[in-house]
Amino acid sequence: MPAVLDLNTLSEPLREVFQGIVGERDDARLEHRRLEIEVKLLKERIRLLLRSKYGPKAEQLSDAQLALLELEPGVTREEVATEAAQPAREKQLRRQSAPHGRLPLPAHLPRIEEIILVPADQRHCATCGGAKCSLGHDVTEVLDLKPVELFVRVIKREKLACPRHPEAGVAMGPAPDRIIPGGKLSDAFITDATLKKYLDHLPLFRQSVALWRDAQVHVSPSVLGDGVMAVGALLIPVNAAQRMELLAGDYLQADETPVGVQSPDAPKGQNHRAWQWQYSVPGGPVVFDFQMSRSRAGPAAFLANYRGVVQTDAYSAYDSVMGPGMIHAGCWAHARRKFHEAHQLDPADAAAREVIERIGRLYAVEAQARADQLTAVARQQRRQERSAAEVAALKARLLTLRAEVLPGSQLAKACDYALRIWDRLEVFLAHGQVEIDTNLAENAMRPVALGRKNWLHIGDEKAGPKIAAILSVLATCRRLGIHPRDYLMDVLPKLGRTRTGDVQHLTPLAWHRARQAPVAPVS
Repeated sequence: MPAVLDLNTLSEPLREVFQGIVGERDDARLEHRRLEIEVKLLKERIRLLLRSKYGPKAEQLSDAQLALLELEPGVTREEVATEAAQPAREKQLRRQSAPHGRLPLPAHLPRIEEIILVPADQRHCATCGGAKCSLGHDVTEVLDLKPVELFVRVIKREKLACPRHPEAGVAMGPAPDRIIPGGKLSDAFITDATLKKYLDHLPLFRQSVALWRDAQVHVSPSVLGDGVMAVGALLIPVNAAQRMELLAGDYLQADETPVGVQSPDAPKGQNHRAWQWQYSVPGGPVVFDFQMSRSRAGPAAFLANYRGVVQTDAYSAYDSVMGPGMIHAGCWAHARRKFHEAHQLDPADAAAREVIERIGRLYAVEAQARADQLTAVARQQRRQERSAAEVAALKARLLTLRAEVLPGSQLAKACDYALRIWDRLEVFLAHGQVEIDTNLAENAMRPVALGRKNWLHIGDEKAGPKIAAILSVLATCRRLGIHPRDYLMDVLPKLGRTRTGDVQHLTPLAWHRARQAPVAPVS
């Protein structure tokens, strides 16, 4: 065993030399550790930047693959998706080669038969010359279509007058209710253009081009735009009535998304960044509220005098609008997303995976509650029995984990995010009507995100509330399972002659309930 050097036995000069050597080694170790931490944090940041640049498919790529993509000039998202799909390609080819049956075509579509006869030279037996007997038909069904069929509806209103008493005036057949009285586009045409823009994300310019290409009919984008904005103007009172339906309840979800607006106040060549705020309730109305900013003024005005649970993400503007009688609920999907990002950056780290699995157990309870079709009261009881202990144990684990991980790391940020809003994350335990996350609200926002990539921006600030009204009605129809064309064709013509106080009977929710009501028996 080597002897241990006792510095006290050395002379003063030698002792100082040895102490300096030991101090330098300690400083080197500290510097080495500091550099290791810095390198790890920088690698996390690089990975995050590359994932945000190349999109969600980058989550499936290794650091080496991302580095190669970064060196490739002009790489596209499609190429990233192709690279991410490489490991699964062989499995995909096996699936494609597996035999599978063709699904039958929908039974509700009309059938037009086309009978193909046996050629004349094959209708008699080649041996005896006798006529062949019918064995039926070999039947094949194919889905077919007719190109767009446009026609001009000629509206003739009868006029009557008394030849003996011309002073009595002329009687005329009543003018039908129309979205644009006197306009050259029918209600069906305007409704179709509206649905194509806000459900199929087809800009009006492309619709105009398609009309000319397919039917040689010229309808300018501005004329189409006038029709769509007329729809929006008619639906603004409906949107206001939907807001009253929403605020009458005790629970709603909120979210927001940006949208560009052409504005003279914006820098030259740029759009103003406005926002569509969305408020909704699962199984109920969806209401969009257009605002020119993301400040607290928008939700503060919308939620004024509201009493109930408001479920949101962690955006700070919601914190300042929570008044008396309001309960702020958080979103577990947002909390989980932070740990998922940390796990993607370091798949070998078992801590992030453990947290994700713990949150997964909460979602398993929710899935079973949905499968059992539990009421809000029963779901609250189920959560108290199975989820409350899981939530408490998870909080204790996060507090311990936060003290162990590197400050500034993605895992530390995930812990900080969850612990900062923990009281909101616990709200769903005590309120059975509250969902575990705001995924339904985010799903209702998705059409806006898809649409703005196609129609790019809103023409001016005044159009914002009209578009918000259209988006509200279409999102509500989708949530309630209403065919939007049926609803708009029935309601839009009536709105022009309906008093504002009676519009509450024409909201999608009221319209849907009226058609579900049982018919009273005739006495």
